[in-house]
Amino acid sequence: MLRAPFFHREAPALEGPRVRLRMPQLGDYAEWAALRGESRAFLEPWEPKWAVDELSRHSFRLRVRKAREELDRGTAVSFFLFHQQTERLVGGITIGNIRMGVAQSAHIGYWMGERYAGRGLMHDALRLVIPFAFDSLRLHRLEAACIPTNNRSIRLLEKAGFQREGLLRSYLRINGTWQDHLLYALIADEHRARARRG
Repeated sequence: MLRAPFFHREAPALEGPRVRLRMPQLGDYAEWAALRGESRAFLEPWEPKWAVDELSRHSFRLRVRKAREELDRGTAVSFFLFHQQTERLVGGITIGNIRMGVAQSAHIGYWMGERYAGRGLMHDALRLVIPFAFDSLRLHRLEAACIPTNNRSIRLLEKAGFQREGLLRSYLRINGTWQDHLLYALIADEHRARARRG
């Protein structure tokens, strides 16, 4: 596959007032495993069923390798979120399923450690990721899907300017069960117009 022109050998990093985003690294394993482990009950209702070895070092190594390969292929950009002041890992966000050509679109997915939820840190991350997706990756459309009962995610997406477009029936298998999802989308021109209005 030809490498998309906007991806470079050096992995991207994004800096904001409260959060810093960079790709996962092997050295993040212990902090990642601890945060995901303590947040398991908080995360499981919204994620695919966890594997038996979900938090193993081997599993994490495969995740890091996959993130690098997807970046090289131009199909995804994965970030870990770090709190600027404490430098602690707080969550993750991915621009995935990147499609160029006539689509120029991608899907946003994210997770947050339970102890950091509700502090606006994921909103801060989206404020960095959205311009990166539209300006650096030259995408036209970003999509996100969430389970209709995930009120936190709905509020996050709407606050970030995403608009609800419809219901995707039996869309993803979450925690072992096929779940309906609400489809949200953000268009580049709409985002830029909203940004100009402040």
